[in-house]
Amino acid sequence: MKKQIIVGWLLLLFSFALPAQISYADAQPGDVIITLGENLTPEQQEAIKQEMGYQEGDTIVTVSNAEEHKYLGQYINKAQIGSKAISSAKITLKEAGSGLNVETKNISWVTEDMYSNSLITAGVKDADIYVTAPFEVSGTAGLTGILKAYEVSGEKVIPEEQKQIANEEMVKTAQLGERIGADAATALFTRIKEEIANNPNLTDEQVSALIDRIAAELGIQLTDAEKQGLIDLFNKMKNMNIDWNQVKNDLVYVSERLQDFMKDERTQGIMKNIIDGLIAFLNWLKGLFGAAEA
Repeated sequence: MKKQIIVGWLLLLFSFALPAQISYADAQPGDVIITLGENLTPEQQEAIKQEMGYQEGDTIVTVSNAEEHKYLGQYINKAQIGSKAISSAKITLKEAGSGLNVETKNISWVTEDMYSNSLITAGVKDADIYVTAPFEVSGTAGLTGILKAYEVSGEKVIPEEQKQIANEEMVKTAQLGERIGADAATALFTRIKEEIANNPNLTDEQVSALIDRIAAELGIQLTDAEKQGLIDLFNKMKNMNIDWNQVKNDLVYVSERLQDFMKDERTQGIMKNIIDGLIAFLNWLKGLFGAAEA
């Protein structure tokens, strides 16, 4: 009996002394996690690893087509997602406060800033991220791999709801970008998120008014369906347990790109038209009241 008690205590001590499971919770800046689409051929895998500068000791995880459909199936059709997991990504952890830097190759539909915006929503921070494929692809599945890599790094467990909304944001931005241009769509989403980050307690009606105002300031005409899609997305976003202070800090990278967009001649022309219209309206009011006084 005493022997059994002693063995029991030893097992209990070992259970405290040893980790419950192997993880990457001790990941350090400079650590690399690579995700590979599971349908890449062996030759494509080797080429992608070489392109990413793979070194022995780098963590490699695979992303399946089923995972891609899980996170994208609600927002785009099955044909666009496809039946093979091809997109691959590399995430390099950086020092706290370093922000996000995203680069892409052979990605045709989702821009670097769209990835950045969606990753910020998901809570990903302080990393260099590279998304690629052996040939041109839309890039929608790239986000699935990045989020998986970030979780494997042990940096954070991302709630499923947050992953879903990040994917929805990416798809909606890309879809709107098809009609009004990628930079304009990204600028719209970034400005709205900045405002919500400053005041996450906006009512649903205030979110609607905010979208109208920022779209007008950027000279963007939204269809009723587009506007409703944005209202639904941002209402869901503001009601989630998101660290809005972190979002505000991490949007700096995208905001810098936004400044380039605002300096673009096309954008300046839009803004000039808005200002000219306001001046004309004010002059009309002035004339109206002047006539009434006369």
